[in-house]
Amino acid sequence: MQLTGALAGLKVIEIAAIGPAPFCAMMLADHGAEVIRIMPPGAAHPGPLDSSKDVLARSRKFMIVDLKHAAGVRIVRDLCLSADGFIEGFRPGVMERLGLGPEPLLADNPRLVYGRMTGWGQTGPRARTAGHDINYIALSGVLDCLGRAGDKPTPPVNLIGDFGGGGMLLAFGMLAAILHARQTGRGQAIDCAMIDGSALLSSMICSLVAQGVWSDRRGTNTLDTGAHFYDTYVCADGAHISIGAIEPKFYAEFLRRLGIEQSGDFARQHDRTAWPSLKDKIARAVAAKTRRQWCEIFDGSDACVAPVLSLAEAPREAHNAERGTFMEVGGVVQPRPAPRFSVTAPADPIMPSFAHATDSAQLLRAIGYSEQSIESLRASGTLR
Repeated sequence: MQLTGALAGLKVIEIAAIGPAPFCAMMLADHGAEVIRIMPPGAAHPGPLDSSKDVLARSRKFMIVDLKHAAGVRIVRDLCLSADGFIEGFRPGVMERLGLGPEPLLADNPRLVYGRMTGWGQTGPRARTAGHDINYIALSGVLDCLGRAGDKPTPPVNLIGDFGGGGMLLAFGMLAAILHARQTGRGQAIDCAMIDGSALLSSMICSLVAQGVWSDRRGTNTLDTGAHFYDTYVCADGAHISIGAIEPKFYAEFLRRLGIEQSGDFARQHDRTAWPSLKDKIARAVAAKTRRQWCEIFDGSDACVAPVLSLAEAPREAHNAERGTFMEVGGVVQPRPAPRFSVTAPADPIMPSFAHATDSAQLLRAIGYSEQSIESLRASGTLR
């Protein structure tokens, strides 16, 4: 696997988990880091989920190591001696019980950055309890902001806790700490909690609350479907368009192309008492034409209107297609690595393949293991 990209030369050990920790590792691998994924025995066997189609596992080298064996733990510690980073996504205490907590690994390699991805964090009353994205964003206050007026909170799948406030935040933390380690020679552990990350993502909303322009009543604000000029509407064919005409000049352009005069109540753009009736009028106007017709009407304008596409439709849309926002790798349509770099463009991702041997032998030879040692580890069931 040829490693190119802004992070080429970086080496990270990842203990296989689900969701946010693999997303962090994927982002690092996308941009050239050598990410070695440590998987438990049986993890690559066929099952209800096809591991070869796991986008979050792309572009890794992988080893199957039984960490219940002392020799398996020793393998991970030896790999970490030459690593820049280590990623794990288990409840507090799990890695310590395996003998792979921050203390021994940082003692072995003082420059190592040890990334810990959890929902509740390493401390606090809930730290050792189970949870998922919906629970973390509920306790951070974010979930209460999401949904329409008079309706219950609606989770945005698991994008805010797991990925935005989890994996992406850990990727930032890993790189910040690795920069520090390279400058000072001192590594550290990172406590990345999805409850903290989701709270961080609400920073702008906190500003609006402090300024008195955000209400705790869900679905009554500018950005939460309260406003008639920031919402989705149903078209004649049952498809939807999105409207985000916030600024006055964009709002004026939107109304003009919609065929509505900017007068009367429509001239009172930010009068919240007028929003419900204005929303009804826009809904009736939008329902008169199909999504395709509206796309033609708003094409090339600054009205801030875009069709609401399904995940199946998005890769074929003209803008996405020209930019190559999506790509197909190993028969799987998936997002291309982002962001884009003018000098250090990454290689195309590679989907995981378990049809052939793992990278175990090659990786262990690179850190000095003999052929005899590798065969002995295989014979004992520690390594595959």
